[in-house]
Amino acid sequence: MAQAAAVARQPRAGRRRTGAEPRRLPYLLIAPAGLLMLGFIAYPVLSVFYYSLQHYNVTKPWKNGYAGLDNFTRAFTEDPLFWSTLAFSAKWVVVEVALQLALGLVLALLVNQTFVGRGIARALVFSPWAVSGVLTTTIWMLLYNPSTGLSRYLADVGIGAYGTSVLSDTGTVFWAAVVAELWRGVPFFAILILADLQSIPKDLYEAASVDGANRMRQFLHITLPHLKDAIILSTLLRAVWEFNNVDLLYTLTGGGPAGVTTTLPLMIANTGIEGHDFGYASALTTVAFVILLFCSILYLRLSKFGGDRR
Repeated sequence: MAQAAAVARQPRAGRRRTGAEPRRLPYLLIAPAGLLMLGFIAYPVLSVFYYSLQHYNVTKPWKNGYAGLDNFTRAFTEDPLFWSTLAFSAKWVVVEVALQLALGLVLALLVNQTFVGRGIARALVFSPWAVSGVLTTTIWMLLYNPSTGLSRYLADVGIGAYGTSVLSDTGTVFWAAVVAELWRGVPFFAILILADLQSIPKDLYEAASVDGANRMRQFLHITLPHLKDAIILSTLLRAVWEFNNVDLLYTLTGGGPAGVTTTLPLMIANTGIEGHDFGYASALTTVAFVILLFCSILYLRLSKFGGDRR
């Protein structure tokens, strides 16, 4: 009897081992990628948190050491540049994201229509998104050049004066930078919104037309509700990217003139790379991370992302 029971139990044990292996297999397969992500993402993040609590300036090694919250106290109470750059960063994000969303929505609605040459029009609309930030800056610096750019031709027809540089004037440099970034950022919204527009059933518009709804009512009650999640996601992603924008502003204005176009990430780059104060730069990075995390969570909660479309 005992021998028969042992024989009967053996297949079940074998089946348990066989069933456990397929469940572990997916985790084993993704383990190398997971370890690489842990090394390339988690380690730099933890390093920034660590150095934010340190005095770490490579040009003054005798002052290096544990700082506690000194770097954060310096940012909030002793450095007026921190608050000015934070305010400009907020202004930059709000203006850029709002204008890019509005223009991107208009472009998406236009290229979603059926007309001759629609493919070429879509390619032209989306092409700026493929251009790098530095190359975008080069294009717009040529356009803004007071000797060979647009201002010279405008002066020829009596608009403005010769030698006017919009990038060196504190009254015009902000909007000059905004226009340059709009050229690159609008296609991002147009691409995402167009993809979502094409998923809306045509039957809804046909039924609304039969009921007497005009184009505006169709847009407000059919198009916008279906675009809600795409708009929320695209604005959140673009807000984070615009907040972290360094390449265009650094190469176009360098944060000037007189520091009026210096964002918080640009200040961090200047503090770490040019000032060699990596401890303070890490503290500023930590503050920026907390701000972005808090604003992202609050935005998703208030916008009810992923909720019912009603």
